[in-house]
Amino acid sequence: MKVFLLGGTKDSINIIQHIKENYDYYILTTTTTEYGGKLAKEGGSDDTIARPLLKDEIRKILINEDFDILIDATHPFAEHITQTSASLARELDMPYIRFERPTTNLEGIDTSNIHYVKSFDEAGKLIADEFNEGNILHFAGANTMADILNHVSVDRFYPRILKVESSIRKCESLNVDPDHIIPMTGAATVEENLELIEKYDASVMITKESGEVGGVIEKIQAANERNVAIVMIQRPKIDELNKNDIVSNLEELDIKLKNFF
Repeated sequence: MKVFLLGGTKDSINIIQHIKENYDYYILTTTTTEYGGKLAKEGGSDDTIARPLLKDEIRKILINEDFDILIDATHPFAEHITQTSASLARELDMPYIRFERPTTNLEGIDTSNIHYVKSFDEAGKLIADEFNEGNILHFAGANTMADILNHVSVDRFYPRILKVESSIRKCESLNVDPDHIIPMTGAATVEENLELIEKYDASVMITKESGEVGGVIEKIQAANERNVAIVMIQRPKIDELNKNDIVSNLEELDIKLKNFF
């Protein structure tokens, strides 16, 4: 059995390890960065493609290499690739699974500092209008910086990013001071977030609603301790997805795989 896995997340590494431990399947994992590809290979993927793929490229690989199933385990905010993968699976009449991590369970957590928005452009406008003092910690990835910086001064802006070439180039193109770049090595603890808030004199934190795997709870707890505002971008709703294709844990993934094969 051949699995085409759209990866680049901690979820995708868990899926690779789970499939390799429980099934005799070949896995090709695609990621958008070399770092993601390295992690996938270390996780047990048989092969990797570590660069962004166009829709036609994915179609060609799926057909020419005779894959049996397409699993999308990309980030909840990777809206375009999820739309692409869902439409390709329908076009090719191929078994398809969207692995989508659960939303963050905020029961018992103080959410009074959270300001929900639907886009990064809206986040930038909100910060410009309501939080125009103090510095901004951007915990939402390099690809989203420009929308924020359309509205706020780069002098206040401190992004936490993977120190890979593409992300560094984005910072350079946006005139982000190299001393403002915070290297990211995974989800931070509450203590690490507190250190960043204090070090950079932050008054606002930007984050995605990326689930507990993405460290959302630790960010909220740290922000609450220092009374820092959290601007949280809500997950996009993807119309192309059929809710019956979505699984949220490895047990549900197993059920789907056994139903397909």
